Amino acid sequence: MIKKRKVNSVKFSYFSPGILVLENKTVFRGMGIGYQGTATGEVCFNTSLTGYQEIISDPSYAGQIINFTFPHIGNVGTNNEDHESDKIWTRGVIFNSEITNPSNYRSLRTLDEWLKKHRVVGITGLDTRGLTNFIRDKGAPKGTISNNKKGNFNLKKLINTSVKWPGLKGLDLAQTVTTSKKYVWKGFKTWKKEKGFEKNKKKSLRIVAIDYGIKKNILRYFSNFDCEVIVVPCKLSADEIIKIKPDGIFLSNGPGDPAKTGKYAIEIIQKLIKSNIPIFGICLGHQLMALALKAKTKKMKLGHRGANHPVKNLINDTVEITSQNHGFEIIKESLPKNVEVTHKSLFDSCIEGIKLKNKPVFSVQYHPESSPGPQDSYYLFDQSKHLLFHCFFSALMFHRSQQETVD
Repeated sequence: MIKKRKVNSVKFSYFSPGILVLENKTVFRGMGIGYQGTATGEVCFNTSLTGYQEIISDPSYAGQIINFTFPHIGNVGTNNEDHESDKIWTRGVIFNSEITNPSNYRSLRTLDEWLKKHRVVGITGLDTRGLTNFIRDKGAPKGTISNNKKGNFNLKKLINTSVKWPGLKGLDLAQTVTTSKKYVWKGFKTWKKEKGFEKNKKKSLRIVAIDYGIKKNILRYFSNFDCEVIVVPCKLSADEIIKIKPDGIFLSNGPGDPAKTGKYAIEIIQKLIKSNIPIFGICLGHQLMALALKAKTKKMKLGHRGANHPVKNLINDTVEITSQNHGFEIIKESLPKNVEVTHKSLFDSCIEGIKLKNKPVFSVQYHPESSPGPQDSYYLFDQSKHLLFHCFFSALMFHRSQQETVD
């Protein structure tokens, strides 16, 4: 049983002034929250109603300032269990309403305190709907968010900072967020209300996860299915990965431009595909998979970020409500003939899943493991319920049996 925890409730009596300045000189004023400072990044919006701690701690948001469309952010506080990464890479956060005192038995500190601890600059009191409409019409802009006690802001300097920032296109951030050295995942399974995190004691299969900005909940889901997961840096060579003798390889999510990350990742993935080891990718891993198969990617106007995105499964003709976070997509016309599209977005027909026709290699754009959203896509981690993942796990088992025969 989980012990009851004392909630650290702090009533907010003072906020420092805050400001958001976009590259086109549009200015939004509000109240500062979180870490006092200045941060520049791409301003995007997320439509999720829950899971703000998981969202902010997702490494895929490196280089971005998140505008939350749901007004009541922070009302359940924060805890030590819902982090998707040990370090927070999000540049800044934007909220509509003042954060209320947390009301949740798991809460250990307020969101404001948590943001300060992780040095995330925030602003509240903005017209987040107006900002979202701006992004919808104009595309995701570069912007600078700032707050300080005195409220002294040099608008000209903030605008210049926004304009000079290079943006996400052509930016490789995977090298920034990846692990510095190989490690074995601790084996924790997904969190359960009555037990918290349980450890997986079985190691039926060995997975090598290439870390482009991996989320912890992905590692937990693999532990649910008795996998030993070895996480490796994004630039580790294919030969070194093959030496580990994995039953399968996972290409993780992550931030930045896949084409730029592909400068070193494509060659690695192509060698891994030739090794005939089963491969599965999510989000950035999905895009890198496509690049390795000689397709192309492009930056989207808005991107997909939220927990309400409908995706059609073209294999079994069903629809899933998915969690997503990506600003780049695969160009459909660039896909080679040996690649089959397995999923597509019902918002804009964006490619949401692919598989290689002649090998156990497949990927999805969305996040089937995502905690702040629905669990319609959980089956992607269940080999008994989904054709693609059944093929993946069957291939893993076959690969393991072949290794044992050779040994």
